[in-house]
Amino acid sequence: MTEHRPEVADVFRTYEKDFFARWGHVTGPHQKKAFEAIRDCRTAAPGGHVEYVEECDTCGHRVISYNSCRDRHCPRCQARARAKWLTERQSELLPVPYFHVVFTLPQQVGGLALQNAREIYGILFRAASETLLTIAADPKRLGAAIGFLAVLHTWGQNLHLHPHLHCVVPGGGMSQDGSRWIGSRKSSFFLPVRVLGSRFRNVFLAHLREAFRKGRLQFHGEMAALARPAAFAAMCRRMDRINRNFLV
Repeated sequence: MTEHRPEVADVFRTYEKDFFARWGHVTGPHQKKAFEAIRDCRTAAPGGHVEYVEECDTCGHRVISYNSCRDRHCPRCQARARAKWLTERQSELLPVPYFHVVFTLPQQVGGLALQNAREIYGILFRAASETLLTIAADPKRLGAAIGFLAVLHTWGQNLHLHPHLHCVVPGGGMSQDGSRWIGSRKSSFFLPVRVLGSRFRNVFLAHLREAFRKGRLQFHGEMAALARPAAFAAMCRRMDRINRNFLV
């Protein structure tokens, strides 16, 4: 008999009650749906079907194979789809170097994001996009219209809260008139880190302050004090003095 190797679904089933007792109040419906799909994948919950290839040729016994969840987050049943997707994406790559740029949020904003995920992460995407597009278009830097993709991660390698945005950027872009390709001037980095970090910090805080003024942020529990304008302004001033922590 093949020894069962622990999987993510085993962890979900074992610690489900403890997890939701602690984090259920900040877990959204989409996250709960993905959790349940991974937990129940290939169990009796989603039903099953008879695989004739697993029929015993002596007694006629047929093995019931339980259905997969087909959730895109499931590490158990999406391996083939993931491999196919990666192959298709590789065919789209340009014959140029690519750069990895990561925009991250300080710890102060991380806690705020738990209570305002849609708003804070929306600001994170907008600020990163504005930063890359603006700096790249500057004739002193690259002078080109660039494209890129961005992927949000809300945790770090230690599984602690650490919101950050991974951006994959081609090493160059189209000239402003669209007539030619302008390649990156450096092979070791795409754009100056200090310039990107400073710009991103300013743009992010501008959007964050606007969200507060328009009442789009909520503050509960230990974050309740930040609902006061003076306290929120003080937090923004502290972050305004940070540069390096806004960019990895």
